Amino acid sequence: MSVRDVDKPGAAKVAQDLIDAGFKVIATTGTAKALKQAGLTVDRVNKVREGRPHIVDAIKNGQVQLIINTTEGRKAISDSAQIRQSALQTKVTYTTTLAGGEAFCRAIKFGPERTVRRLQDLHAGK
Repeated sequence: MSVRDVDKPGAAKVAQDLIDAGFKVIATTGTAKALKQAGLTVDRVNKVREGRPHIVDAIKNGQVQLIINTTEGRKAISDSAQIRQSALQTKVTYTTTLAGGEAFCRAIKFGPERTVRRLQDLHAGK
């Protein structure tokens, strides 16, 4: 989990929801610090530019199941491209917003999908 400074307070709620769902949370330095200050158990992982082993290595090694990566700044955006590429190659779910992370948490709490519904079908009856 990597989030911008403005997102760090909201990240604690998402991280707690993921922990409650059985996930182990890993985060880059700033986010890990914020989550630990919120009383959460989190492991730190290097950003790509911080050297190996880093987040892309963890993704490629199958250690990551869900990525919530908000970015700010040129270097973070560069790292983000490598993270997205690795996520696509390994079919790891990925979002670039905290709102997306919250949506994942709601879906996880809902449980396994029971039926697939097309939006067109849902709105056809209205």
